[in-house]
Amino acid sequence: MGCLAVARGAVLTAPFPILASRLPYCRTNLVPHTYCEHMGIVRLACAGSVVSNLYGLVVALLVVGGDLGLIFASYARIVSTVLRLPSREAQAKAFHTCGSHLCVIVLAYTPALFSFLTHRFGHRVAPCVHILIGNFYILVPPFCNPIVYGVKTKLIREKVASWLLRRKDTPKSGAP
Repeated sequence: MGCLAVARGAVLTAPFPILASRLPYCRTNLVPHTYCEHMGIVRLACAGSVVSNLYGLVVALLVVGGDLGLIFASYARIVSTVLRLPSREAQAKAFHTCGSHLCVIVLAYTPALFSFLTHRFGHRVAPCVHILIGNFYILVPPFCNPIVYGVKTKLIREKVASWLLRRKDTPKSGAP
């Protein structure tokens, strides 16, 4: 499954540098982002970039649509299986795990889609907002994964709560 995901990514993203290399660039060669993003490079071109824009739109819709379709199908099967479990406690535990997974999915797809759509359709959005959204979708999902999954773990939750409560109770430095 992992090899298929890598192959899909390679096949769908391989045309991006080819399409970008065919565009004439007459302005600056500085990418106005903190990382190299296809639409950031295409925006530097001084000719029409309709093909790059359309290909990017099709790829995004295929990837997001395909991923969400597969996620929905697998969660439908999971829910059907979980509902057949005899114990309410086992069902609750399984649904709790599914909830964490869905949180991670939402955290990953929402900023990525928002960034993609603002590049395609938000022509009046300030460049600093594009950069902020791009950084958000690159940095926030990996940052939040341990938090989402760690909160589920009872030992971690208890240790963090005791650490936070202990910090609140300790007197401030310089206080009598």
